[in-house]
Amino acid sequence: MRITELLKKESIQLSAALDSKEEAIDRLTGLMEKGGRLYDRAGYREGILAREAQGSTAVGDGIAIPHAKVEAVKEPGLAAVTVPAGVDYDAFDGSLANLIFMIAAPAGGADVHLEALARLSTLLMVPGFKDNLLNASDKEEFLRVIDEAETAKYGAPGESGSEAAEGSREKDQASQSGRGTYRLLAVTACPTGIAHTYMAAENLENTAKSMGITLKAETDGSGGAQNVLTREEIAGADAIIVAADREIEMARFDGKPVLQVPVADGIHKAKELIEKAAAGHAPVYHHAGGGEPSVSAGAGDSLGRKIYKHLMNGVSHMLPFVIGGGILIALAFLFDDYSIDPSNFGKNTPLAAYLKTIGDQAFGLMLPVLSGYIAMSIADRPGLAVGFVSGMAAKMGMTFANPGGGDVNAGFLGALFAGFAGGYLVLGLKKVLEKLPKSLEGIKPVLLYPVLGILAGSVVTTLINPYMGMINDGLTSFLNGMGGASRVILGMIAGGMMSIDMGGPFNKAAYVFGTAQLAEGNFEVMASVMAGGMVPPIAIALSTIFFKKKFTKKECQSGIVNIIMGLSFITEGAIPFAASDPLRIIPSCAVGAAAAGGLSMFFGCTLRAPHGGIFVLPTIGNPMGYLAAVLAGAVFGCVALGLLKKELSEEERG
Repeated sequence: MRITELLKKESIQLSAALDSKEEAIDRLTGLMEKGGRLYDRAGYREGILAREAQGSTAVGDGIAIPHAKVEAVKEPGLAAVTVPAGVDYDAFDGSLANLIFMIAAPAGGADVHLEALARLSTLLMVPGFKDNLLNASDKEEFLRVIDEAETAKYGAPGESGSEAAEGSREKDQASQSGRGTYRLLAVTACPTGIAHTYMAAENLENTAKSMGITLKAETDGSGGAQNVLTREEIAGADAIIVAADREIEMARFDGKPVLQVPVADGIHKAKELIEKAAAGHAPVYHHAGGGEPSVSAGAGDSLGRKIYKHLMNGVSHMLPFVIGGGILIALAFLFDDYSIDPSNFGKNTPLAAYLKTIGDQAFGLMLPVLSGYIAMSIADRPGLAVGFVSGMAAKMGMTFANPGGGDVNAGFLGALFAGFAGGYLVLGLKKVLEKLPKSLEGIKPVLLYPVLGILAGSVVTTLINPYMGMINDGLTSFLNGMGGASRVILGMIAGGMMSIDMGGPFNKAAYVFGTAQLAEGNFEVMASVMAGGMVPPIAIALSTIFFKKKFTKKECQSGIVNIIMGLSFITEGAIPFAASDPLRIIPSCAVGAAAAGGLSMFFGCTLRAPHGGIFVLPTIGNPMGYLAAVLAGAVFGCVALGLLKKELSEEERG
């Protein structure tokens, strides 16, 4: 498929006058619709805005490439506008965008269009191509410039484009040095694999060529890896540049100097990266993942961001144990008879006893699993056993005075510490054991890491357990001693945090705090957390019913879906709405979520099951009060949205 097959005349506008990024998006989505590429313009626009919420798609130098891969797209297509005066598209370099291509990719189906999109992204990095497009006098010339550039670089229609491109790269670069190997290698990958992957590769190759350095770039895009680096090329290269924002195969680079950076650096900092790699300033990469893909993204992250990623890795693996165990425990109480023996409530009947036993076992694994996967995130597979056993030591409350445990309540905080301590201890062991003879390499993962790591992690955890226990006991006493007003404020904070970023760090922090309190026997916080998380989708759904003129027709149609998502405690259902109008949606939802969390605490609602929404209502303490809290919060959020959002015109509503 050629680029010009994706770009119709109806989807091109030359010499447009645009005042804002929002107007540019509206104009381009309209052009895409005129080209017959969309099922639903509003749904496609939501996808574009959701991608922009992750970071501007302006790539600098006056170019922007907004894109979305969503169900609203009927068939792959392009739309283009030229803006002689430029428009502010939030570019990193402050430049105004005067050439904007918008990409529409269907969520499913064949990927025959991906090569053409990759070609366009590559051509935009070719000197002179952008200027030729901006100087085009009409749409025919605009398309002719693209077709000629594509033919010059990739061959005439019918030729094997990807093979021709790879062969051209290799011949062009190898001819510079008179040999078939490359001084530098690169791998580029972005989350969508549509545009930035190929732009980074092309820019790295062009920059290296201008510097007289041979460089080959592998692109790991939506259609799979292309221009793949061979074992011989890796062995002969001086260094490798990995510009990626997602997982790529890293084991093959073990022992080679590797620079790991975000994909954007491949576009914006190519010369700096090449100079650093060529000068021998890239650190040597050591892989300990048994040949599995490794996460290269985030190598340039701050310490806080890295810690957050490690924590979330532990939490994501822990949640199935917490949710499954918690719901089974809650069901045990539901099916038991309190009057038989209040002191044995939850195990008075055979069914209740069976459910409670299974739930306790699953729930009891939450802390070791949390620690194990935090450690694994830090130190790869060797960290798993160390973190898991260290987490068990924290759960047991082991001390040197009583190795059998039970003296202290290290709990959730102890398990957190154990996970990080175990992971970084294994990293330290790897450094120390690097000096051993190569003949002993095979016994490291099966003997040295487990024995030395488990012992060291357990010792450190045992040392810190008394201090973690003091903090846990103090926090529990503080929460238990809070009066009515203070507890309501705590519920408002926990509920409100669930709505601030709807699945992001604040949301996750509130949820983790709620699950941690479950482990300590405080069930009111979790009730406030879930109430706050249920409100945003329900509040938005109610708004689409009572304030129809303030939403697009597509948004109104999705109202019923958001009611279901909200009742199921899936806060993320509100994200598309928040992405399209964050300054009004997020504050309104946060007000409603905070109200629900505070009211849940005021009514004394409790929740032993950390998920499930309306489906675990029978297991909630004071279920009617809980329903009232959620409904009141949703109404508050709905009213706030009705006051803040402006009415849309008939054209805007679609």
